Amino acid sequence: MKKNNEWRTLSGDQVTIPITEEINRVLQREAAEGHELKVCIGTDSQVKAGVTGFATVIVFLRKRKGGFMYIRSESTRQRMTIKERMLTEVRMSIDVAYELCNLFSRYRVDMEVHADINTNPQFKSNDALTEAMGYILGMGFAFRAKPDAFASSSCANKMVQ
Repeated sequence: MKKNNEWRTLSGDQVTIPITEEINRVLQREAAEGHELKVCIGTDSQVKAGVTGFATVIVFLRKRKGGFMYIRSESTRQRMTIKERMLTEVRMSIDVAYELCNLFSRYRVDMEVHADINTNPQFKSNDALTEAMGYILGMGFAFRAKPDAFASSSCANKMVQ
């Protein structure tokens, strides 16, 4: 997988420090400004011309005051089944959530991991639902799937390259 550890903001500004430092600064700033936050982490993917592109997002929601997000993109030529791709998305989200969870705990910020997996068994992505839910919950994180998984199904979806 062509791993890109470069995070960026929605406006395209590159994050030039480790994401943990950036998020720590964000949490300090938001706390100082009195914002109540919730964080949702999700990943989505799309296959185009034999290349699977992934986008992982960290979405910050300010209670009644909008929000903002950070984005990281990756790609691979490795062929995957739909189930493998869904579980890869979940793994990418879990990796980010695990890296940042101590910061969110320190600042008492609720966090959810969103999976772009349909709860309707008529959809192919549903094949990965049980494993994804077990993985996320087993890691101790709150879990959301479609239609409640906006971080992956809306935010990350628009960022996949």
